[in-house]
Amino acid sequence: MLELVRRASAEKIPVTAMGAMTGVAGGAVGQAGWGISLSKLNAISIEPGRATAGPGALLRDVQQAAARAGQFYAPDPTENTSSIGGNIAANASGSRSFKFGATREHVTALRVVLMDGRAIEMRRGERVDFDVPAIRLPKTTKHSAGYRLAPGMDLIDLFIGSEGTLGIVTQAELRLLPAPGELTGGVVFFRSEEAALDAVDRWRPIGLRMLEYLDAASLAMMDVPQKAALIVEWEGDVDLDMTGALEEESWFAMSASDREKFRKFRHALPERVNDRIRKSGFMKLSTDYAVPVEHGREMLAIYRKMLRSENVIFGHVGDAHLHINTFSGSQEEFEANKSLMTDLAREAVRLGGTVGAEHGLGKRKAHLLAIQYSPEEIEAMRAVKRRFDPEWLLGRGTLFGD
Repeated sequence: MLELVRRASAEKIPVTAMGAMTGVAGGAVGQAGWGISLSKLNAISIEPGRATAGPGALLRDVQQAAARAGQFYAPDPTENTSSIGGNIAANASGSRSFKFGATREHVTALRVVLMDGRAIEMRRGERVDFDVPAIRLPKTTKHSAGYRLAPGMDLIDLFIGSEGTLGIVTQAELRLLPAPGELTGGVVFFRSEEAALDAVDRWRPIGLRMLEYLDAASLAMMDVPQKAALIVEWEGDVDLDMTGALEEESWFAMSASDREKFRKFRHALPERVNDRIRKSGFMKLSTDYAVPVEHGREMLAIYRKMLRSENVIFGHVGDAHLHINTFSGSQEEFEANKSLMTDLAREAVRLGGTVGAEHGLGKRKAHLLAIQYSPEEIEAMRAVKRRFDPEWLLGRGTLFGD
């Protein structure tokens, strides 16, 4: 790896780090130069309280290795065949981030190769040794758009969420938690969307591990004729106030195999969405916007006002982070939907939110950076980029566009 990077730097060859290639923002798609696959750097070592993993290790393999040792790795992006390096690059999260937070909260050390050919190691608590200005952060529980800059910040936090534009992660140390006790999962159906949102407000503070939402269009795509659903999971005893819920029609399970069926049910929705979009012949257009939890209903009302009823709305409602997917039947509709995505990004930022909550911006959504941040804040990020990659070779086109 070091020799490859040194040669690329000497010959001014752009480099793009590639992992499992499951990302949706195009960060691992090279524009020019070399693509360096990290998939073979997939070793996993488990010790009490921590895992050491290569960037090519798959999330599901880390989770399974931890479970065999009676431990638990909390981050759980929907696509569990994603790589640990990709998760770190995007500060990925997922459904259980509602309780446990995003990847950033679970990385305790990194080894990173820089474009000058050095390999550096850093641990949680080591500070940056140069001046870093503070930039505005959204008032959301999840955020993955741009560099998270602050004076005296942890050096490790500079690389997490940087989407492979500052260095190439070659090893990570991850925090493991004790294996959970008795878990219960459920898919709870509701008479109306409003009833489901009322339940979100009641259930958000009671200690759930997961609080996910599927709207009527999403359920219809799953051949379930209901108005709304919440997917929940909790440990121990939790009292769910089922007001407005269709309790008899809802699904509950305590076994790991049945709870896995619920995960697959949730995961099947984006797969069906992707299948429909592929058949249409148009590129997928979707959002990764989140807003402060107190504005969750307001953002959903904006979606309802601006979207057609067939568009699906689903996702991490506990964090006020709902995904939408649009369907285009013509070039005219596709262009209109592209414009709509930008308009909705502005609405999210207006409410104190983020244009990228868990996927990063990559290349496909790099234009949204200027909606989130001022020119001065983006220039501060560019200054950090130039410090680590003065020739602008690493991850070219990602985050900052062309």
